[in-house]
Amino acid sequence: MKLGAFSVSLTVKDINLSKSFYENLGFQVFGGNISQNWLIMKNENCIIGLFQGMFEKNILTFNPGWNENAENLESFTDVRDLQKQLKEEGAKLLTEADETGEGPASFTIEDPDGNLILFDQHR
Repeated sequence: MKLGAFSVSLTVKDINLSKSFYENLGFQVFGGNISQNWLIMKNENCIIGLFQGMFEKNILTFNPGWNENAENLESFTDVRDLQKQLKEEGAKLLTEADETGEGPASFTIEDPDGNLILFDQHR
């Protein structure tokens, strides 16, 4: 099972304060739009997303089809195949991707401790 790039999506109270904090830890803005209250920041191969007012809890995020530089991978497991496999293994899905489509799609599961895990394919 190839899950793709991994990041932690953090819900933050003040995106500017959080941006400064993570810059002090060596992170640099990699993507996003601060005027829309979201940023993707990177320190080497560590990726975090900062999101103000978009969701309630932090989320573990996997991006099938991408590496840690948001570059397309030659070979990857499609998000719909990941969803199908996890469903067959008994995972309870909170949201589901349309299994008949192709290209971008996402689904969400929750681990036993209530942590959200987003599988978000952009290609």
